[in-house]
Amino acid sequence: MSIVSTAALGYPRIGENREWKKLLEAYWSGKKDQSSFQTEMRDLRIRRLSRIQQSGVNFVPSGDFTLYDSMLDHIAAFSLVPERFKDLGTPDSLAVYFAMARGIEGAPACEMTKWFDTNYHYLVPELAHSPELKLAFNPWLTAYTEAKEALGLQTRPVLIGPYTFLRLAKGVAANEFAYRVRKLIPVYSQVLQQLAEAGAEWVQIDEPSLVTDVPDAHLPLLIEVYSALKSAHPQLKLQLQTYFGSVQHPKVIFELPVDGIGLDFVRGQPDNLQAIEQYGWVKGKILGAGIVDGRSIWRVNPDQALALIEQLARVVPLEQCIIQPSCSLLHSPVTVKGESSGDAIVNGAFAFADEKLEELVSIADTCALLLSDSSPVLPPRLETNRLALAALRGHPARQRASNQALSDTIETRAPFSNRHALQRSRFQLPLLPTTTIGSLPQTADIRKARLDWRRGTIDDLAYRSLLNERTALWIKRQEEIGIDVLVHGEFERTDMVEHFAHLLDGYHFTSNGWVQSYGSRCVKPPIIFGDVMDRGAMTLEDTLYAQSLTNRPVKGMLTGPITMLAWSFYRDDISKEQIADQIARALNAEVLRLEAAGIGMIQVDEPALREIAPLKRNDWPEYLEWSVNAFRRSVAGVRNDTQIHTHMCYCDYHEIIDAVEAMDADVISLETSRSHGALIQALHHQPYANGIGLGVYDIHSPVVPDTNTMLEVIRDSLAVVPSDRLWVNPDCGLKTRGEPETLAALERMTEAARLARRELQ
Repeated sequence: MSIVSTAALGYPRIGENREWKKLLEAYWSGKKDQSSFQTEMRDLRIRRLSRIQQSGVNFVPSGDFTLYDSMLDHIAAFSLVPERFKDLGTPDSLAVYFAMARGIEGAPACEMTKWFDTNYHYLVPELAHSPELKLAFNPWLTAYTEAKEALGLQTRPVLIGPYTFLRLAKGVAANEFAYRVRKLIPVYSQVLQQLAEAGAEWVQIDEPSLVTDVPDAHLPLLIEVYSALKSAHPQLKLQLQTYFGSVQHPKVIFELPVDGIGLDFVRGQPDNLQAIEQYGWVKGKILGAGIVDGRSIWRVNPDQALALIEQLARVVPLEQCIIQPSCSLLHSPVTVKGESSGDAIVNGAFAFADEKLEELVSIADTCALLLSDSSPVLPPRLETNRLALAALRGHPARQRASNQALSDTIETRAPFSNRHALQRSRFQLPLLPTTTIGSLPQTADIRKARLDWRRGTIDDLAYRSLLNERTALWIKRQEEIGIDVLVHGEFERTDMVEHFAHLLDGYHFTSNGWVQSYGSRCVKPPIIFGDVMDRGAMTLEDTLYAQSLTNRPVKGMLTGPITMLAWSFYRDDISKEQIADQIARALNAEVLRLEAAGIGMIQVDEPALREIAPLKRNDWPEYLEWSVNAFRRSVAGVRNDTQIHTHMCYCDYHEIIDAVEAMDADVISLETSRSHGALIQALHHQPYANGIGLGVYDIHSPVVPDTNTMLEVIRDSLAVVPSDRLWVNPDCGLKTRGEPETLAALERMTEAARLARRELQ
């Protein structure tokens, strides 16, 4: 029997074969009625809990499963439904819930943005209108009771803490923050009271915002909140959980009146360990030690993990420790079972969610040996880890990088004003030129053909013919609609990162390594395991074919180095800066090929640049310097009349405007619709000097806005961007949208641009 306990903080909700995604989409499309949808979702929840239980971990989470997003669950449960959705039903109705997530005619969806520096998106609470706070229903009680009744399982319910919930909300003025947090205390207290009455022993309260920049003025508020919650429910044990970094004010946080505190000893190292060594640990308080990386796909290094536990044990008795992942396993694929294709050495080094739970149990079992033996014999599971990671370190693909220094000079282009004049002369575009972000709808026949081609059931010629046919169709459609700058449609691409990863050296691909991005959208990130290097032309054939069909400019489309890094699982033996530089050099070879072949506009998308910025502002300057350098290296050496585009979406752009300007792209396109004009307001205070396209409609919603709605966005944009530098485009790529709605939306978008041009005459 282990002397330490183990815990799972959260677990993937999508199912081993993405059953969750398929159920959602079947319900949305009308193929499942509400009753069967809810029954099958319940069955999936129970199977998921049973899977965690069978791993042998002591603390099994409940309430982390959701029908769309956990923050959205809190919004609905706390009666924070925005006014535009209230006529659809009660806060616990699926109609209201999914309308907030996806939008409906006349009511745009709630804003969506990245969950800290991960690749998961959450729905942002809207509090601008001071809605009345009350507990409309208790999903955490329902989940706890369900697990108890179905499996006889005593789970640990998981809530997002009141401090983090308010920090992530919009519409909360700085001088109202404390007041708003206090208003949440009775609501959280009611949730905890109902859980306690149902028999819950522990509740996990997630406060990842404590690893960000926490103002000193918030510290008394945190003490007040947790004192109130604990004193109201002394019989209930509260586990305050942090992750994604080191806590900002460790001494205060360690002394909060809770029964346990979880710390990240992966991304929070060495600061969290040093803080414990400096301030000590409260006697009797549980330490949740995040030893296993919840965001990695690699096996845990047993020597490093056990060495860390030994250091912790000098300050915290092992009996007060819970061995756990660094964060929820939501960010990891479900299981390595079935991952046998590709490089055997790389496959052998994998550990996904199920395997990470096994690792936790093995590490906990080994802890007892640490007390009696300084060099304990590792159990088979951990000895296998040691051998697998040693093989990965020696992989030939990690020995081939060039010796180019990161400090190599990056060629500087002429000032934007000079380039702008040259490009206007070359392309002869109208004011407010229209374009799209890159991808166009991928219908079922295209997806099936790609799968058949990969399986070898259709040959290269047949597949290429279908791609060319679809490209030609959409070039014609774009011309008929009146779009000024065209795209080839990216019909050959599964994903904007995975596609390029297949064309570069240094990447590995899983068979079933899916993770949730947002809603039912799942992605299968490629794995950077070796040195990334150019392998030859990647986009040239498709781009040149499209350009041969039209006299209008066709953009070359690439994914930038930071996004290629951020949306992949990556190696942990070299720095992120080094990996990004390798990718940038490989992409630059393709940029120069496109230019040499006559492609005059090249878009290098960087939606992840803001997303993976460090969570503490003190760390931003270093990150922004190397990330901007990576982008600039990817486009280095192009002529001044070659127009470089980039794209970002769902980020607080105004926070990094200096870095974005330092990227020095000729045109940047940005999301506008889901932020409900917040970006346009920011541009009033921080104008952008180069060309900019502000998305006029939300492609993540099935709702197609009318022409006047888009025209209003253009008018608002013209208040902050001169007409000779403003572009008109959707928020993001159109791959996931249906053809009829895409055609309708683009027709309305180009009509809105034409109307706006007339107003400028």
